[in-house]
Amino acid sequence: MFEDFEARRVRVGEASIFVRYGGQGPPVVLLHGHPRTSATWHRVAPLLVQAGFTVVCPDLRGYGRSTGPAPTPDHTEYSKRAVAGDVVEVMRSLGHTRFALAGHDRGGAVALRLALDHPDTVSRVALIDCLPVSEHLSRITAEFATQWWHWFFFAQPDIPERVINADPDRWYHGDPHSMGQENHDEWRAATRNPDVVRAMLEDYRAGLTVDRRHEEEDRAAGRRIRCPALALWSLRDDLEDLYGDPLRIWRQWAPDVRGHGIDSGHHVAEEAPRALASSLADFLTVRPE
Repeated sequence: MFEDFEARRVRVGEASIFVRYGGQGPPVVLLHGHPRTSATWHRVAPLLVQAGFTVVCPDLRGYGRSTGPAPTPDHTEYSKRAVAGDVVEVMRSLGHTRFALAGHDRGGAVALRLALDHPDTVSRVALIDCLPVSEHLSRITAEFATQWWHWFFFAQPDIPERVINADPDRWYHGDPHSMGQENHDEWRAATRNPDVVRAMLEDYRAGLTVDRRHEEEDRAAGRRIRCPALALWSLRDDLEDLYGDPLRIWRQWAPDVRGHGIDSGHHVAEEAPRALASSLADFLTVRPE
């Protein structure tokens, strides 16, 4: 897994970010979702290296082998703004001041925040199986609350830690065949770590509070994604079922956005890596006019 990639830790304030990187060419950062680690990209990253990119795969703050500071009552230490800042510092440490981004699930929320907060840093952004948190929350229906109930359970103080850590193997489900054995083993080790579980829950607590507020402030100020954007979604997940065409929503956040669905379940990097890598490479390749 990640043959010919290097790995290191980058210290960012009180956080320590584990990152894998490899390849030559324009840099692109791949941001995983919940409850995965950077290993979820193990089938996609080599394909992008073959396509001519430098590929950087960090574990988000508190996820996987990355660590973060102790949580605070306002959850700002695990806000998407804080995590986006980690990514900027990691890329600077690797010698990149401008780069492309692809974020899946919770990583997509980080990618959105990074593109809004650091517009001169992001050349292109791909947003996979996600919408802005505030857009989800402004469209809450009984169907959404039923299917996405974990958002609100995770936001409760202390209770989800006790429930999940009592038997994490029953709470988090993964198939080593579909994930790949090494990816599965890394993910399983992370989900058995109570510190990782706490950080992942803080990610969701921040989503319903400080992250939502930041997005609403962006909308009020008229801030939008300035670079080209790509929205991708899994056709066997529920994004279209809940909201119709995701592009209709993303066009309110990004004037230059395109996108399409991919025949996959939610964990598209593991289930349809070639289709995902092909879509990303086509979008990220800047062709002369």
